[in-house]
Amino acid sequence: MSGPVLVLVEPAGDVADRVSLEALALGRSLATRLGVPLEAVLIGPGAGAIAPSLGAHGATTVHVVEDPRLAAYAPVAHGAAVVELAAARGAVAVVGPGTDRGAEVLAHAAARAAAPMAANVVALEPGERWRITRQRWAGSLLEDAWLDAPVRYLTVAAHAVAPVEDLTAPAPTVLPFAPHLRDGDLRVRVTGREAPVAGAVSLADARVVVGGGRGMGSAEAFGSLEALAGLLGGTVGVSRAVTSAGWRPHTEQVGQTGQRIAPDLYIACGISGAIQHIVGCKAAKRILAINTDPEAPIMARADYAIIGDANAVVPAIVAELRRSAGA
Repeated sequence: MSGPVLVLVEPAGDVADRVSLEALALGRSLATRLGVPLEAVLIGPGAGAIAPSLGAHGATTVHVVEDPRLAAYAPVAHGAAVVELAAARGAVAVVGPGTDRGAEVLAHAAARAAAPMAANVVALEPGERWRITRQRWAGSLLEDAWLDAPVRYLTVAAHAVAPVEDLTAPAPTVLPFAPHLRDGDLRVRVTGREAPVAGAVSLADARVVVGGGRGMGSAEAFGSLEALAGLLGGTVGVSRAVTSAGWRPHTEQVGQTGQRIAPDLYIACGISGAIQHIVGCKAAKRILAINTDPEAPIMARADYAIIGDANAVVPAIVAELRRSAGA
């Protein structure tokens, strides 16, 4: 039997990151077609706590790297651990989530293995040579290509593959793995973190995102968007123009150079809808656009639209929601 398909899984608190679950779904499909096991790797102290849950996503074995030197994220060291594990297991492919961290770790791993790495894959067909389809140019086009190497390294485009969960699946075997890291592997590492506001809903997990753009006019105008997001159990996202103006932090940016989101509802307020922003929100199940310009590009993407000033429309929606709730 050939070696397994190995999937890098990123923890998000005490659960697996959603994009990692999407990577597991593609990895599971690939492993099934190849007739090989699906295995996962978790890196970092305490990461092993989520290992049992990965059985429901197809992993038969989970390798846990809990080296205390990896308490802080160190991309070169993480890549070294992945490539060493892949070699030890005889992996046929290494799959990572299409996140900033997933792409960085897989790139380091592939470079160390002297192998090519395909980013943002949405589909693949194994064979003598593997045919892959991946997103290019910020997701505005799909490219078909061949990926040919002894071990294929690839990342799965965020929100392009739906997670698949089987709660009746058996728990995976959990094995520790101790990579041979060099001091040079740890020269680049995270030295500090800024904690999110307690109780805040993250953009990555929010079911509702209320987005604001340049059309809001000022930083103060985002108060109504925060109120709407709070009433809907969601969070606020912004366009790049807003972060460039210093109105809101970069952590809230949706788009090519920000976060890619997949909420049930995205309410885009005063956002024109440049392609870089559409890349970040196109996985939303429904889009409601509020804009004074009926010809704005966002209108072509929206399921519903309100032609009007978001600074007048949003407070009216907030007032009606509060009235309906008896607040």
